[in-house]
Amino acid sequence: MARDAEARAAARESHWSAEDSAELYRVESWGDSFFFVNEQGHAAVRPFGDERLAIDVVSLVEELERRAISFPVLIRFQDVLQSRVRMLNEAFAAAIEEANYGNRYNGVYPIKVNQLHEVVEEVLEAGRKYGMGLECGSKGELIACLPHLTEDGMLLICNGVKDRSMLSLVLSAQRLGLNVIPVMEKYSEFEALLELADAQGVTPTLGVRVRLATRGSGRWSESGGARSKFGLSIPELVRLVAELERRGRADALALLHFHIGSQIIDIQVLKRALKEMTQIYASLHQRGVNVRYVDIGGGLGVSYGAGHARGEAGVNYGLQEYANAVVFAIKEVCDAQEVPTPVIVSESGRAITAHHSVLLVPVLEGHRRGGSDRVEMPAEPHASVESLAKILDNVRNPEREPEELIEAYHDIEEIRIESRTLFSLGYLELGQLATVEDLYWSIARQLLDRLRRAEIDPTPAEVLELEEKLTDRYLCDFSVFQSILDHWAIDQSFPIIPIDRLDEKPDRRAVLVDLTCDSDGKVSHYISALEDKTFLPVHSLDGTQPYYLGFFLMGAYQDIMGDTHNLFGRVAEVHVYADAEEPDNFWIERVIPGAAVHEMLAQVQYFPNDLNRRMSDIVKRKIDAGVIRPKLGMEILGQYVACFNDTTYCDARSGPASTGERSNGDRSGGERA
Repeated sequence: MARDAEARAAARESHWSAEDSAELYRVESWGDSFFFVNEQGHAAVRPFGDERLAIDVVSLVEELERRAISFPVLIRFQDVLQSRVRMLNEAFAAAIEEANYGNRYNGVYPIKVNQLHEVVEEVLEAGRKYGMGLECGSKGELIACLPHLTEDGMLLICNGVKDRSMLSLVLSAQRLGLNVIPVMEKYSEFEALLELADAQGVTPTLGVRVRLATRGSGRWSESGGARSKFGLSIPELVRLVAELERRGRADALALLHFHIGSQIIDIQVLKRALKEMTQIYASLHQRGVNVRYVDIGGGLGVSYGAGHARGEAGVNYGLQEYANAVVFAIKEVCDAQEVPTPVIVSESGRAITAHHSVLLVPVLEGHRRGGSDRVEMPAEPHASVESLAKILDNVRNPEREPEELIEAYHDIEEIRIESRTLFSLGYLELGQLATVEDLYWSIARQLLDRLRRAEIDPTPAEVLELEEKLTDRYLCDFSVFQSILDHWAIDQSFPIIPIDRLDEKPDRRAVLVDLTCDSDGKVSHYISALEDKTFLPVHSLDGTQPYYLGFFLMGAYQDIMGDTHNLFGRVAEVHVYADAEEPDNFWIERVIPGAAVHEMLAQVQYFPNDLNRRMSDIVKRKIDAGVIRPKLGMEILGQYVACFNDTTYCDARSGPASTGERSNGDRSGGERA
């Protein structure tokens, strides 16, 4: 991805550095020791979260291009996944040692966050030395998890609504000696579990999710509190305990669980919930109920980027502070109530998986708002055209003051409105109207450039209007609904940066749009140091070199929640491992092709054989009618069939157009106004 000498010289003259780009895109706020901008102006990854080794993302892209791997592509940095597992467990180990805590930590990975088999396997492999377990929330997830309980005592927490067959399977797993704990989400589940256990002649081990008074913080705050979707109230908990005591099975209650929401943004909220739950735990112990585990649920947050207008993008704590808060809060209550400390269980999924996946997306083309700066003047220009041409000459005068430039903006707005009215009434010819539009946009761009450089404080409303009007649209080879569904569904922000040219100052402002035929198929807000976050600072496209954007922190939920809008399927996937012995510090372990057209068609009950037959009938009818020759008919049919095996995304090498910039109404040439 080399750039020519002219571009490099321009970058140097701008005095823009890689550090400036890192600050602009707020890399430090979301990179979390894993991502940075290197001296070459490339996005880079530290797979181990330290200085030992770094992978240049541009080098990785070049390798993928050499292998002719189709984009967009999801990169899984498996070492990052392993590092997050290690960091989580080491943070709790450090907190336990500092607090002199009398028990241990047992993390479980909730597979709902990313159920892909490779991810689950990698998490378990990394967590084996720490006794890492799993969490499931449905019958399908239970079936997926059970065969992975290969180590004695390995913990499986079973949450979610459970029917009788699911509860029966849990009991069977317990009879095998597996450490599976079903968490009662409602009292009727408890009754069904006891009935099944009695029928099988076994004493079950169970947990209870408690609805706390404490509510979470951020977007998922309703997951906690008295009105939460799941869990037993305090009266229901007491009733459950009394029933177990009546049956002489009080020890069956092994675990207390709470969950106050994903992505907890305020550590104080967590501390309040911990103290409330530990008081419940202590009260049960004092009653003689030997609860062994306290499951604090998920919620360990990930910073998606400070400086975003939406508070949910960041958290006010780090990983070690989180672990310290949990351990010390539980210990404080237990010491005060003189009860033994429990095994601490957490269901941290987002914090484990988010960082390890990066989506690489090619920009197919840039759509520049308005016409070309080269305006073809009509032989007999209309008065509106003449007026705009004069304003353009005036705006080019470097002596014009900001007040005069703002006045010029008001003038061109008025002329544009009048011209459209004249056209609607039949008094302005179409070609003249087109020239008016070209001149309007040419003047607008020059006005914005001049007014930005004037650095007026406070920024005039006219400048803000111009900035919004002149934002480019960059067409990207992906689907918002498939790859970043949470952005569309819940307004989640993801860090997005160019992977190259980060030692050049971005000279364009763009909204990223996808391939779908949906107006919502765009990225509507961005993480940057700029006040206005409705656009992404980007570089001009030269039409000769590919321009890739990296979407970071993609590993949590996005992999498994994607929608098939317009039948865009899963993107290609590449598994990367770090290796200092390799020339570029990495090797590619596996490449999984993206979904083919025929796979997506089958999901909506269209099948190649049937489609091929129907298309063959159409071609045959056209041949018989003499519309086409037989040879051409077979060529068309062959072309149709070949497309079944294509990726659902654009082949950027053939593309819808070149990777360059286009403008609306571009009619370059002729006299320069």
